[in-house]
Amino acid sequence: MSRRGMMSTQMKEEIAKELGFYDTVQQEGWGGIKSRDAGNMVKRAIEMAEESMKKSES
Repeated sequence: MSRRGMMSTQMKEEIAKELGFYDTVQQEGWGGIKSRDAGNMVKRAIEMAEESMKKSES
């Protein structure tokens, strides 16, 4: 399985809004974001997945 498409568009947009660069995405597309923002987006997605796993374990 390729790595593309692992996160839904809705999830990416939600995280971009949370991290404050969704305006850039709307204006320039995903290619317009900084690599630091992309890294922070992945980090946040991992945190969300870990939180979800902890909730399901309880």
